[in-house]
Formats: sequence, C-alpha cells, structure tokens
Amino acid sequence: MDMDITAKTFGGQGGRDEFQRKSIAEKAIKLLKSDIDISPMVIDGSWGTGKTEFCHKLINLMKEGSTHNIIYIDAFKADHVDEPLMTVLAEIIKILPEGPRRKAFINRVLPAVRYTIKTVAKAGVSHILRQDFADLANDFDEVIQKAADDSIDKTAELILKDHVEAEKSLQTLQTALTAIASQDPIIIFIDELDRCRPNFAVDMLEIIKHTFDVEGVSFVLVTNTQQLRASINHCYGQAVDAQRYLDKFIKFRFELSAHSIRDLNYPVLAATDHFFKLARDKECLPNELLGKEHFRKAIEHLVKHQNLSLREIETLILHIQIVQNLSNSETFSERMYFGYVLLRLIAVMLVCFRPSILSRIKHEHIDASLLGDFLGVKEIPVINDGSLSHQYIVRPEAFEVMMVVLARDCTQNTENYTPSDDKLEEWALYMDRFMDGTPYKGRAIKLILETANIMAFG
Repeated sequence: MDMDITAKTFGGQGGRDEFQRKSIAEKAIKLLKSDIDISPMVIDGSWGTGKTEFCHKLINLMKEGSTHNIIYIDAFKADHVDEPLMTVLAEIIKILPEGPRRKAFINRVLPAVRYTIKTVAKAGVSHILRQDFADLANDFDEVIQKAADDSIDKTAELILKDHVEAEKSLQTLQTALTAIASQDPIIIFIDELDRCRPNFAVDMLEIIKHTFDVEGVSFVLVTNTQQLRASINHCYGQAVDAQRYLDKFIKFRFELSAHSIRDLNYPVLAATDHFFKLARDKECLPNELLGKEHFRKAIEHLVKHQNLSLREIETLILHIQIVQNLSNSETFSERMYFGYVLLRLIAVMLVCFRPSILSRIKHEHIDASLLGDFLGVKEIPVINDGSLSHQYIVRPEAFEVMMVVLARDCTQNTENYTPSDDKLEEWALYMDRFMDGTPYKGRAIKLILETANIMAFG
C-alpha cells in the first residue's frame, strides 16, 4: 500500500470527512469484526462518490485497533494479469512473514493454482474450438469436421481427469487458508472492480465464491453494483437476470451516498469548500474573486444544482487550469469582470458535464431553456430598483443575470429570460456591473465557444 493511501484519515491532521462518514466506517468495522457472516460485503456507490477514499480511511481506522490481517487490492491494476486467483493469493502470501510458514503455504497452494489455470485454459480452448467450427462448419468437409470433433473429445477427457485432481487441490488450498486465518482473520478489500474488464470482474466474483469461501477470510468489494450487473450481462447475455446472479455472491450491501444522512446540505458546503481550496492551491482563479461572497454563492448554487461530487469538482478545476495554461489571453485574470469569469466557467462546465448542449451551440441551435435548466434558472425574477418606495428589495442572483445576458444570443425559447420593457433599464444596470457595460449581442456565446475551443486545442 503506498504512502498516499496510508495517509488518508477521517479528520485530524491531513484528513477530511466532508460527508461525515466516520460513523459509517465505524459501523462497517463493527460488523466486520463480529461473528455475523456478511462476506462478501459490498460498499456500493456511483462514480464520484468517494468510494476509494472512504475505503482507505476505513482500512486505516480499522488498523488502529485491529487484530485482523488487512489486504487491499486494486482490481483495475491487476486486470491485465487476467488471473484473479493469482492476484488474491499473491497478496495473502505478502502478509506472511518470510520463513517456513510462508514456504509451506506456497507449496500447499501451488497445485491448486496449477490445476485451476490448466482447467480454465482447456475449457477456453474447447469453447473456442466449438465456436469456430460451429460458425464455419459449412466451409469444411466432413474430414476436417471429424478432426475437430476428435480434438474436442480429447480436450473434454483431459478436463474430466483434471477435475478430480483440481477438487483435491482446492480442498488443500482452503485448508491452508483456514489455518492462516485461524490465527489472524483476513479481510480482503477489493476496489475498482467496476472498472475492470467484464470477464475479469465476473471471474473475480466466482473465485471469491468458490475458492475463498473459508472461515476467517472475509471480502469487502468496493464497487458500483450497477456496473457489475452490466459486466454480468456482457458475459452471459441480456437474458440473464444480473441482479439475481449477483445476489448469489453478495451477502450484505450498503450504499455510499454522496449525501450525508444528518445534513443533506453538508455535501454542497463540502464540495464548495473543495472548489475554493483547489482554486487557491492551483492559482487558477483570481484571489480577489475567490474572496467575494457573491462568487462563493454562485459556485454553491452550481454545486447544488448540478449535484457535483468531489471528483467532479476536481475535474472542473483541472479544466480551468487547462484553459489558463493554453490561453494566450488573461482568461481568468484579476482584471476580468465577474460576468466574464462566469461565462468562461459556464463553458468549462459544458465541456465537462454537458457537451450535448455545447454541440447545439456550435451549430447555432441555442436554446435558452436548455441553458437555463443547466444553470438552474427556470425564469428571471421581477426585480425593482431598490428605492425606498419598494417594501421588499428584489435583486437577481448571479446566474439569473447571466441568463439575461445569454438569452440575448439564443435562437429559441428566450421568453422566460427576456425582461419586460419597463424593466430593461434596471436589468441593464446589473449587466453593466457584471460585465463592465452591457456586452454586444453575440459576445456571451462567442466567449463560451472561444473557451471551449481552447480545451479542444482549437
């Protein structure tokens, strides 16, 4: 396990717990240490919910007072080896100290590995032979077909002979594993299974079920079960009920939501803080602007409306850095007015999260309602001039002003973002403040396209 992994903790020095997940980790650890058979347990979550970071923090928290041997496997990194059994056994061997115990374990498990790989290889050859000759039988005469049948029969005979030996070897391997786990139980965390090739992911599930179902060895799969179901259907066809198939392998599952149970608004604040911290660290946005409350409020609105995860925030900041690096202009400089920074930010977000809208803009099919929906603005408010004659002062939010600016350049559905004639002058004042003067028609969309083109090396 590398240093970046071991450094991850819940809170404390260098740690963070944006989604208040320490209590979730503590419950998971309590279950893993109990006598309840919950293996394999799945920590389920969609892309960007912070599954891997949670896994590392859970492991480190467990190590603080654990007598268990804990193993972490990045399945995606092991995918190229194409041998899930070897991947898991290699990690188990690592936890054994050098000496007779390790050597004895290796000697006991080697036959099982040999026979498992041999059987799988022969089964694969048999399948390929059957498939090839089934597809091409019409192109071969009876002699060639008979040769194929003989080859298949011999392969099948060898597989049957090896099956008996493989069963013996499997029992030997399981006995060896039980002996190790009886001293110190083993918990194996398998991460990134949803990113693996479908065949590898399914093979890993089946190896866990049929080979490592021994007392004292527990598995925690950190994955997206929706993607696992897709892998199952890829391997066995759409007619297979992937969820029922998966249920055979999984005993307990809990979902790692992007939202805190205790405070649904907390993830928004955490992701917003993450945006500002990264922006300062990477120096990709003007510090003066980062200190303004109205800019923070605008970012918080986007984070909440788009439901941006921490990973998506990092993607957003990365693309802002790219724009800054490739641009020959003062793209996000301190002399840029608030409105122009927001327009460029909109462009970056479209590239990252909604390229379909950007494609329509490039083809001059600019729908104000689509942009408004993307920015979380259904319609603009009825504002007043803020004079004392009004009991309540109504001022527009940042992206409400931006939608008025953008609607002037849109080709359809602009009615919800076009001020009434008697309010044009008041809206012009807000646009002047945001843009240092009301931009000429076409300027806003042009700026979005210019920014998008920078990222496309245009």
